[in-house]
Amino acid sequence: MSECTHDCSTCGEACASRQPQDLHEKPHELSKIGKVIAVVSGKGGVGKSLVTALTAVSVQRSGHTVGILDADITGPSVPKMFGIKQRAEGDETGIFPVRTKLGTDIMSVNLLLENPEDPVIWRGPVIAGAVKQFWTDVIWGDDEFLFVDMPPGTGDVPLTVFQSIPVDGILIVTTPQELVSMIVEKAVRMAKTMNVPILGLVENMSYAECPDCGKRIPVFGESHIDEIAAEHQLPVLGKIPMNPKLAGACDKGMVELFEGDWLEPAVRAILALGEGAAR
Repeated sequence: MSECTHDCSTCGEACASRQPQDLHEKPHELSKIGKVIAVVSGKGGVGKSLVTALTAVSVQRSGHTVGILDADITGPSVPKMFGIKQRAEGDETGIFPVRTKLGTDIMSVNLLLENPEDPVIWRGPVIAGAVKQFWTDVIWGDDEFLFVDMPPGTGDVPLTVFQSIPVDGILIVTTPQELVSMIVEKAVRMAKTMNVPILGLVENMSYAECPDCGKRIPVFGESHIDEIAAEHQLPVLGKIPMNPKLAGACDKGMVELFEGDWLEPAVRAILALGEGAAR
């Protein structure tokens, strides 16, 4: 080992005195954010945006102020589910999120586009930079819980979120198919690598319920989430059915009016974190 120069920036040694660099960005100076919850998955198409919206609405119904940062830049569906059509506005101090009818603050790239139907054809670093700006340049106000709707996978944007935003916990979204084991494994390993606490698992499209007899039908086969959760020593925090009324509410922009208690365990886990000191 070479003699220590006390300049870690030019040293490649993994000595005991080396401290990990904190890359977290500070939010806008006018933001007062409590806890940050990221909703993630190892693949796309599992319903992260739905889980984000339902969880945020449920937490708000418990009497707390909430916001949603839509980090899925190329597939932003959160504004549609909440029926938001107006664009976000700003001034010299920063950008203001759009507030829903029932009081949820939302920021999404679709709220900045001239035409919400236009595709976002950006390279990874540009997308990651936009997500970071949603944290640093948006004036979130006083949101006790901020939910981050993550893009799928473990690429540039998820990495940027975990490095730039001090996430207090994540929800991992899965589906009943056999490949759920791989999905969860990828998300769990990334969370552990980034040292982010995992609150638990939520299974979407868990079953369909017969409208006549109430029997639960496993459309995608028998669920494996309980075994996978036990393998990773994680709790199952909800099983969301394939519900036509819920799908219709999302399509009509009325997700805030949904009725269902499927995510009560997830809400309890999030509230157990406490609001904490505002950032």
